[in-house]
Amino acid sequence: MSAVRNDARNETGNNTRNYAIVTSAYFLFTITDGAIRMLVLLHFYSLGYTPFMLAFLFLLYETTGIFANLGGGWLAVRFGIPRMLASGLILQIAGLGMLSALDPAWGAVASVAWVVAAQGIAGVAKDLTKTASKSAIKATSQQGAGQLFRWVAWFTGSKNATKGAGFFIGGLLLQVVGFRPALWMMAAMLAVVLAGVLLSLPRTLGKAKASKSFRELFAKTRAINLMAAARVFMFGSRDVWFVVGLPVFLYGYGWKYMQVAGFVAAWTIAYGAIQAIAPAVVTRSRDGLSREVPAAKLWGAILTAIPVALALLVTAPGVPRPDLVLVVGLLIFGFAFAVISSLHSYLILAYAGSEKAAEDVGFYYAANAAGRLMGILLSGVLTQSGGMPACLWGSAIMLAICLAITVLLPTGAGARRVPA
Repeated sequence: MSAVRNDARNETGNNTRNYAIVTSAYFLFTITDGAIRMLVLLHFYSLGYTPFMLAFLFLLYETTGIFANLGGGWLAVRFGIPRMLASGLILQIAGLGMLSALDPAWGAVASVAWVVAAQGIAGVAKDLTKTASKSAIKATSQQGAGQLFRWVAWFTGSKNATKGAGFFIGGLLLQVVGFRPALWMMAAMLAVVLAGVLLSLPRTLGKAKASKSFRELFAKTRAINLMAAARVFMFGSRDVWFVVGLPVFLYGYGWKYMQVAGFVAAWTIAYGAIQAIAPAVVTRSRDGLSREVPAAKLWGAILTAIPVALALLVTAPGVPRPDLVLVVGLLIFGFAFAVISSLHSYLILAYAGSEKAAEDVGFYYAANAAGRLMGILLSGVLTQSGGMPACLWGSAIMLAICLAITVLLPTGAGARRVPA
């Protein structure tokens, strides 16, 4: 019995260690992901690019993410999580190097094409890394739904707080050292992280029998399909105002680069902090679904009402500072969005099976990338055609669709995937 207990303690310790290593690597990666977004957005806006062109710069970034998530989930099951994490880091270093080679003398068309291609590489890197990292939570969590929710919430919240720090760091580096040196500095940091991952993680982490066909890869349970559909509209509802509309709106009211980057960073950090404490906000259930699913519906309804109220307020006559009204409203939006996002991130792992969790997570985050792609494109189009109010109405419509899908989610234990 003593030997069994010692083995169990050793396995728990190894799982915790692996979780900590993967999470740390992903956080440092996420700093560069947020910084690149702010560097590219502010740098090209200062060069006179229109909102639609700014959105276009991120088009391939999100498009490749759809396929990277699907393929990344399958590859993580087939070859192990560490190899996928390392692949993401290598691609991110390559994307940073490609961006640093941009020459202002190339002209607008060549510059945009180059940045779009570099962003495509960064998009693949982000989603390979994210799928591998979130799958590692399922692979290392062995103490039931309670631990899984806590680890998912902490990971997701801390990740978004870290990305918020990356937004600020991107704006700061652009102002202090310039576009190209900032990219070199981040590439050097990721090279150190890559070495640590290769030397410290077991190669078999997350390996299992992968699906043999694309049909099997897409043949998910009803619960996972519904979660994926809801995710499309949930993240589209955020990016429709967040990516282009918000920075352009604040800049138009006289905000400086660092102020815009600082608010976007503060919003994302606060959003991540709320995600991390979501288990304290949501009443838990023993089966992990019966209270969590109704909570997702409630918070979805609350969230849907917020952009409607904001759209009416920022266009109301006599409002002295629409930019400040928007800032306060988006802080409230961020709280509700953080709770429901954390709930959804938990539910996909609760519905997923253990053996092919990476494939289920990859499928889910492919839907996430599709939603972000839709949101980014609409952000550029709506910002250019109707400004921030149009973006807010677009957000409200997408959240209403997300809520309608969430209502259909099952709550019984039979909703979980049966391992193949």
